[in-house]
Amino acid sequence: NADAERMMFKEDRCNDCGDCFVQCLYADFSRDAAIREIQSLKRSENAMILKQCITCMACNEYCPTGANPYDLILRMQEEKKMHFVQPGVADFIEQTLTAVPNEIIPGDPDKPALNLCVMGHAYPPDITESKMFADLTLVRGSDYFSRVVFLHTGMESRVRTHAQRYVDNLTKLNKREIVFMHDDCYAMVAKKAAEYGITVPFKAVHIIEYMLGYLRKHDRSIMKLNKKVAYQRPCISRYTPEKEPALDVLFELIGVERVARRYDRKNALCCAFGLRESDPVRGEQILKRNLDDALEHDADAMVFLCPGCYWLTSGACEDRGLAAIFITDLCRMALGEIHFSSRPWKT
Repeated sequence: NADAERMMFKEDRCNDCGDCFVQCLYADFSRDAAIREIQSLKRSENAMILKQCITCMACNEYCPTGANPYDLILRMQEEKKMHFVQPGVADFIEQTLTAVPNEIIPGDPDKPALNLCVMGHAYPPDITESKMFADLTLVRGSDYFSRVVFLHTGMESRVRTHAQRYVDNLTKLNKREIVFMHDDCYAMVAKKAAEYGITVPFKAVHIIEYMLGYLRKHDRSIMKLNKKVAYQRPCISRYTPEKEPALDVLFELIGVERVARRYDRKNALCCAFGLRESDPVRGEQILKRNLDDALEHDADAMVFLCPGCYWLTSGACEDRGLAAIFITDLCRMALGEIHFSSRPWKT
């Protein structure tokens, strides 16, 4: 529809305040320069931000009026073919992930399905063997690939084109509730689908919400970890920041202190996965800032929600003496299923 074609930048809400780009952690705009940038974007000009943007989506969260300036950047990047990654890289991602075979492992018909999408290569091994996921129906494969990764590349049309099919494939599972392991997949059904005019006939449950519910019901099984962690907040979480309080409760429940560091919450840094390919020097600088910040606040581990961030950043964490732990493994550690360490399945 017309709204989808325009995407979800709401020009009537934009008052040219410049907050979106003044707060950007990757560009250096004064207030006046930031105002000129947003005005230039609205005139469909080649604003500097189009080249400086690393597609972290933060400006949507910075905007005080909900105008969604990042969606305007996305639209302009695609129209002007100013992609964050080369089209050949995007095609490789598409071809690789759409080749993941579909699999449905039936569970209790009265329990939710757990969507593992196409990220099996990036999740920790044996991720579903936890008692937290006992009897859930497990689904994975190309039918359950949201393509939200392309919101990170200046190629939003790839997401929009397949959105209805994605929701339809999930609907065919005939589940009242579907739990989403990947933040990307959750953002699609919780936010983007509605923007595209797509009805979602099931309840979308975020993995944090699901695990928090399980842990509350089994609080007597929890062994407090008494650890300090830095949280690597995924860029796509900019679309669903309302889950942050639940994450804080989960951390408290399992005895984990989320260190109050500079680069967390609204000030979170991207893991810079794309930049490490397209602009390695800049990408490594961002990664160093992020890890330095975690270590300066005495974190025992970096905790990940995004499998891509986890897959691409774990090695750098470990090189700096910082354990790299996926969020589900952290909860398994509190349940006594595995011990607290980086890659605990290897020892």
